[in-house]
Amino acid sequence: MASATSSKAYPQSSLRRVVTASMAGTVVEWYEFFLYATAATLVFNVIMFPPSDDPYAGVISAFLTYAVGFIARPLGGIVFGHFGDKYGRKRLLQFAIILVGVATFLMGCLPTFAQVGYWAPALLVLLRFAQGFAVGGEWGGGVLLVAEHSPDRTRGFWASFPQAAVPIGNLLATVVLLVLSNTLSQEAFLSWGWRIGFWLSVVIVAVGYYVRTRITDAPIFLEAQKEAEDERRDRYGVLEVLRRYPRGVITAMGLRFAENIMYYLVVTFSITYLKIALGMDTAAILGMIAIAHVVHLIVIPFVGGLTDRIGRRPVYAIGAVAAAAWGFVAFPMFNTKDPLIIILAICLGLVLHSFMYAPQPAIMSEMFPTRMRYSGVSLGYQVTSIVAGSLAPIIAAALLSSTGSWVPIAVYLAIAAAITFVAVISLRETKGSSLHELDRIDRERLAAETAAIPVKAEA
Repeated sequence: MASATSSKAYPQSSLRRVVTASMAGTVVEWYEFFLYATAATLVFNVIMFPPSDDPYAGVISAFLTYAVGFIARPLGGIVFGHFGDKYGRKRLLQFAIILVGVATFLMGCLPTFAQVGYWAPALLVLLRFAQGFAVGGEWGGGVLLVAEHSPDRTRGFWASFPQAAVPIGNLLATVVLLVLSNTLSQEAFLSWGWRIGFWLSVVIVAVGYYVRTRITDAPIFLEAQKEAEDERRDRYGVLEVLRRYPRGVITAMGLRFAENIMYYLVVTFSITYLKIALGMDTAAILGMIAIAHVVHLIVIPFVGGLTDRIGRRPVYAIGAVAAAAWGFVAFPMFNTKDPLIIILAICLGLVLHSFMYAPQPAIMSEMFPTRMRYSGVSLGYQVTSIVAGSLAPIIAAALLSSTGSWVPIAVYLAIAAAITFVAVISLRETKGSSLHELDRIDRERLAAETAAIPVKAEA
């Protein structure tokens, strides 16, 4: 009944508009986030830190500032989740896109270490924190905007589209850097050329912000908001989620662990490995990554639709098991230095990654009631980034530097995949579940607890 109502209230034409708005903002956020990730390997390690004889020293320093963005993401998720559950997803998403745009533009204006010394990395860290804070609030709101508008039977498919926007943003960032590095000399690129990519974010932000003004919050959220106002309830936010749905948060973190580590090994550390360990050309590496992003973009919606047919758990389990094996297959393929084989290895990594990445919005949306969903999905998704994605390139670079071998990196990913597989086993299958029914159960629990309070007090 709830599903039918949702479908009638929002026909596919309206749903597509919501999907477009969500994707537009996500493209912006991840264009800027991945632009930093790529620049950390190609530019910031050279111009923002003191010179070193160790080729990995600058990379590790750049990745440490990169990690600051991940540390800021949970804080952004908590703040945006709290106010997003109270005031709506749309308002917070509009603020997020402006914040990340300003931070990224200012990155393009930063002085270098040679010009201002340690002020350069300090300012970089400050802007990276602001960027991470905004991205931390973006994901939860973006996927919920779609998930809460979607019919129950096809939520996995529609909610996967914001995930597909991530490779679009990454592809744009890669293409911009690829064009700049191909058209400019190495000296010109390191001197001023890299800044153009950051300044171009202004145009993309303007487009994304405009698109997001054209949509509204989902009816199910508006109903929950009105109910909270009528009953004068103020029960939402991180503390409420942790008190009532701790298992959902922990399970979401476990699901996220290997997926997040694998992604940054595939799209970020692979650049470091191919350039520094194997000495390959920068433009060639970026071209390979760009091709892989296109493949990732195409595969994600198909995997999302697959979860609607066979279930969330089996699809995610396939991804976790395959992730454990990828490192042992991919690095020998990298070592061939054959461009076609390397492209195949990177594409394989992102295809396998999509089996964990595409189901996440639907799964996490179906774990929490509407009144605390933004907080719940943001917390489960973003906190994991601190110990997963933020550290993955740093750990991988340190392992490679200290051992000279890729094997410990592959073992590291396999251990992470085992942790995620345990989370998948503990997961309750949510395919086709009703968000309205989840809200009804939550209301009954609240009512039962409220009714029991006087009894306990009298006892």
